[in-house]
Amino acid sequence: MTRVVTLMGSGETSPTMVKVHRSVLERLGRRPVPAALLDTPFGFQENAAELSARVRAYFEQSLRTPIEVASLPGEPSSAASGDADRFATERLTGLLRDASYVFAGPGSPSYALRRWHGTVVPGLLAEKLARSGAVTFASAAALTLGAFTVPVYEIYKAGEEPHWLHGLDVLGAVGIHVAVVPHFNNAEGGTHDTRYCDLGERRLALMEQMLPDDHFVLGVDEHTACVVDLEDRSVAVAGLGTVTVRRHGRTTVYASGERRSLDEVLAAAFDERPGRPQAAGPGAPATAAGGGTGPAGRPATSPLLDIVGEPEAAFAAAIDARDAEGAVAAVLSLEEQIVEWATDVPQQDERERARASLRAMVVDLGRLAAQGVRDPREVVGPYVALAIDLRRLARDARRFDEADLVRDRLGALGVELRDGPDGTHWLIARTS
Repeated sequence: MTRVVTLMGSGETSPTMVKVHRSVLERLGRRPVPAALLDTPFGFQENAAELSARVRAYFEQSLRTPIEVASLPGEPSSAASGDADRFATERLTGLLRDASYVFAGPGSPSYALRRWHGTVVPGLLAEKLARSGAVTFASAAALTLGAFTVPVYEIYKAGEEPHWLHGLDVLGAVGIHVAVVPHFNNAEGGTHDTRYCDLGERRLALMEQMLPDDHFVLGVDEHTACVVDLEDRSVAVAGLGTVTVRRHGRTTVYASGERRSLDEVLAAAFDERPGRPQAAGPGAPATAAGGGTGPAGRPATSPLLDIVGEPEAAFAAAIDARDAEGAVAAVLSLEEQIVEWATDVPQQDERERARASLRAMVVDLGRLAAQGVRDPREVVGPYVALAIDLRRLARDARRFDEADLVRDRLGALGVELRDGPDGTHWLIARTS
């Protein structure tokens, strides 16, 4: 029997999380594994149908697993009212009951909670983890699984005072009393602190004081997964960052690749004895893998932007070396990465940035095509060598006027002759 809950900080439909999804799916037995997408967190968005299509494409193309969209009444995949609403609820119930793998991702946690409270959703999720199945919630959806939820937009965008919402507490049903905080190492703010899902240290510290004493914060970095196996009571960390257990400002940090017992992780939240792998004090950062650093040493770039840098550098090196094939290979490599990340829901403008880089490369190739990427010396070298030979013959015959004419004509064409003890050398202005 498999009972697994996976919390992803972000990147749930990106290449970075493919291995995590696959590892859980492989444990669920027969293929294809029955899978359901709860689209509620982004159900209010105008592009909700597009986001659902991206998730379905990701599961089918990257995971070889079809996924059915399970919508509450009034959401993209359901009808609007009346008997159709009742049918939508029954369809959602059936999909969640029969699915071995339930997935939900980005959007608004407060909207999802408003829609899910009082429905069959929390009970069906808890039942799946109690009996058999896997629940993978990421980003906004991950926020809802604990006893308390951060109302991200209300605090960060609308200016409400720091406070918690009552979560679904699906994790509480299996003995994990937490507030889940994805995007734990967020660094979008640049000059201001947007860690902890845009809360920053000051607001998170205030909100920690509001939690019951037997609860703690479970932070999951971006493009990172915390995989909790309820059968063998283990916790594994995968992806690019870390998972943090935090209570009253004290933290225990688990790196990608670590696997610990669930009991050890739970104890870490309440064990303040010296010697534990804890940060130095409230808000002290842990180092995570990834690109440059933002506030408090956290990664400042997304994996996609880090990947974009590789073909950019390869393209520049190829152009400098007049290597047309290498430049084309770099362009194709970047295009492949953009396609591979097409199903991910971007947190910033990563794909636009990648496309802009791709277009710039194509423009550079077009400009160089008009000139030719070969070194001009290779093209004109044989002709210059012939002219130099003719000049030498004229000088040997003391026809200095003819020799000077050859030198002057080459100079007018941008070729400079330099006579020395070891013969005549030439230089040409390199086109750019």
